Amino acid sequence: MRENKKKIIIVGGGIAGLSAGIYGQLAGYETAVYEKNPLAGGQCMGWNRKGCHIDNCIHWLTGTKKGTSLRKVWETVGALEENTQFVECDSFYTSIVGDTRVTLWKDLKRTEMELLRLSPEDETEIRKFAAHVRYAAECEMPAEKPMDAMGIGDYIRMGASMADMPKVMKEYGSMDMQDMAGRFRHPVLKALFTDYLPKEYTANSFLVSYASIVSGNGEIPLGGSLAMANRMVKRFQQLGGKLYCGAPVSRILIRDKKAVGIETADKETILADYVISAVDAMEMFDRLIGRKYMDAKWRSCYEDSDKYPLFSGVQAAFMVERQAYDEKGTIFFDCTPFETGGRKADRMSVKSYEYEPGFAPSGKTVLQVNIAQFDQEYLYWKELSKDEYETRKQETVKAIEERLLIQFPNLRGHMEFLDCWTPVTYDRYCNAYHGAYMSFVTKKGVKPFRVKGTVKGVKNLYIASQWIMAPGGLPVAVTAGKFAVWRIARKDKCEKKF
Repeated sequence: MRENKKKIIIVGGGIAGLSAGIYGQLAGYETAVYEKNPLAGGQCMGWNRKGCHIDNCIHWLTGTKKGTSLRKVWETVGALEENTQFVECDSFYTSIVGDTRVTLWKDLKRTEMELLRLSPEDETEIRKFAAHVRYAAECEMPAEKPMDAMGIGDYIRMGASMADMPKVMKEYGSMDMQDMAGRFRHPVLKALFTDYLPKEYTANSFLVSYASIVSGNGEIPLGGSLAMANRMVKRFQQLGGKLYCGAPVSRILIRDKKAVGIETADKETILADYVISAVDAMEMFDRLIGRKYMDAKWRSCYEDSDKYPLFSGVQAAFMVERQAYDEKGTIFFDCTPFETGGRKADRMSVKSYEYEPGFAPSGKTVLQVNIAQFDQEYLYWKELSKDEYETRKQETVKAIEERLLIQFPNLRGHMEFLDCWTPVTYDRYCNAYHGAYMSFVTKKGVKPFRVKGTVKGVKNLYIASQWIMAPGGLPVAVTAGKFAVWRIARKDKCEKKF
């Protein structure tokens, strides 16, 4: 440990920012995180309404399997502790069409048998799907060091550990979810494979996601998103890191082509040896440093929402009596078409949090509905006046309630509205570009987005954000924080290993 520690300022206290702070402390730096909101966590957040807790983020957490490099990262940052428990969940999700339902179970053999019973005529595709999910279970996100810093030996080891992944890419890498669904004859299977992710999503990404559930590498930590973020805050502060909440940053100071600190919203100048931007990437370019530093690669993605779309959602939460709702997990079902955000919805998803008894009073549980929205829908919500916005939200809630009661009539008289939020909510609270809660969607035939996490033309400025690699999400965020510090430590020839 050096006597005169170099200082790193981190702008943004989400998962990436907290990760950067923790790894910075472990590497021997003095770190300070500045977060604009009253609580750290970014989009890994939850809030309370009417005695209930609404969870915003974790549907499953990739990297929970012991022995994996990503599990080690989650443990290092304190997100997963020795006594962290996981939800006893036996399914990924269920799709219903009419009176027929089918589930993707955690037990892959059970899924395979259920799909075969439903549609024997799809046997070839069902068995092919199951076989490639098994292959995809080998897929691991590199978490030791950035991919651009990997050598031949690293790639050889990675290839050996994921020897069957090329089979997945060969079979499904050139198709999206709509193409995959088109391989099946049964209408319920067609719905099953276009329900969970946007139909534009690459099919291989879906297989990897489901494989993480099947292999035990995608569990749900009990307590939810906010509890996990708070564990990381605790770890950061125990290591001596300084966290400043309710402390928005107005700009990153750049002098002589080098980041030298920040200016806070109240015009205070704070200097540092390094700055890590752990906010939304467009927020960084648009406000903190200026668009003149946005290179062609970033600009081409932001300017082409057809090739690089973003998705968000209109969501609503309800408190229901458990005796009136006996479903578990996430369910998709047909509904009478209605419009929200200018987009027609004819299927809905509802998720039950019955596995979190602390999220609602005794005898109750929280249900959450999510309706997909994209770039155009964000613009629709954004352009509304305050009164129009509230009116449209109320209309959406009413439409959702009506359709929940049609699908689950036992809920009548046993359901109470808690809250509704839209893509604009993510923009307002997290500065999320177009309300996106993940990075750019990777479409078939389009090169997946990935950058180093540095800013051309600016020294000592690093990006720790889910935006540096598609599809984003928590695993990219937590490793981006680590990798930003890895680059700084390597520049300083720091001997600390992490």
